[in-house]
Amino acid sequence: MRTVAEDNFGVHRPAGQPAVPVRRFTLTNPAGTEAQVINYGARLTSLKVKDKHGRLVDVVLGEDSYEKYVSNTCYFGCTVGRVANRIAGGKFVLNGQEVNVKVNRPPVHLHGGQVGFDKQLWGSHVEGDSVTFTYVSRHGEEGYPGQLTTHVTYQLTDDNQLTIRYRAMSDRPTPVNLTNHTYWNLAGHGAGRDELLRHQVTINAATYLEVDENCLVTGRQCSVNGSGYDFRVSRPLSEALAALPPGGGFDNNYCLERPGDGGVGTAARVVSPDSGVAMEVLTDQPGVQFYTGNFLPADGAPGKEGATYGRQGAFCLETQKYPDAVNHPEFPSTIVNPGELYQHTCIYQFSVDNSC
Repeated sequence: MRTVAEDNFGVHRPAGQPAVPVRRFTLTNPAGTEAQVINYGARLTSLKVKDKHGRLVDVVLGEDSYEKYVSNTCYFGCTVGRVANRIAGGKFVLNGQEVNVKVNRPPVHLHGGQVGFDKQLWGSHVEGDSVTFTYVSRHGEEGYPGQLTTHVTYQLTDDNQLTIRYRAMSDRPTPVNLTNHTYWNLAGHGAGRDELLRHQVTINAATYLEVDENCLVTGRQCSVNGSGYDFRVSRPLSEALAALPPGGGFDNNYCLERPGDGGVGTAARVVSPDSGVAMEVLTDQPGVQFYTGNFLPADGAPGKEGATYGRQGAFCLETQKYPDAVNHPEFPSTIVNPGELYQHTCIYQFSVDNSC
């Protein structure tokens, strides 16, 4: 039987308003898998799944308290919005009018701005075996036009699928490109870089988007053929990184090979030979951002349960539309008009691979 339990994770004290509890929800299934989510940033804080030895391993980087999530700048596990990734110069033209959004990582607008969806306390409710978080983003928030109502639903299935469903509607034309920013290490959240480099990675994409020195897309779509960016056949992450310039890492949008009917298809698969934990990522979105934790502190930062998280000690696979699409009309559009429903499904499927 799948269950959802609720408890307090902390207290949110907005300026000039009454304190309100931060809610944590624990989702479990008959296989013993457990996922925890909180309504601060509608974020995933933990996912425990059995490894090849039958032991539960938490594969999600995170913090021990609400207060540490507030001060964290790495977007651990959160819902990113109103627009994920980067917008060049923090500006774009919409219906003939220039729109300026906050530049929080000069020279770009990153992950929704200074106070994005990751820093909001969302409403929450449980329905059956799922939890839905709701946030109403006001017109003008971070510079975005329109009032946007967003719902994010987490569900853990019997066959170890963590499904995330996004829905959003606006009263004015506005860009919307939501994603989840969980950092994964399938050997365990505190395992570190050496174990991560042994991960076997597959990404279902023949092309990726070129980026400049600010990790901003140039608009050029490049073939992965013969490069370190080629994950069409499973390969160790260490091998792929060795083909990049020294000190480099991945922070790139891959243009996915999608099902002809536009439904949910496989974006990527990652396996840890240390734990045997395999994760398959499925989505209905055209892109996935593969990020190898390049901006985590080189000397490490404290994480939950006494762990230390250092540079390239985890990876993200963020399903999305293409970055900076508002400034690239050749990309799939991120504009949502009144009366339209933005929908996005991402599934993280877990299993054990004993072949490693």
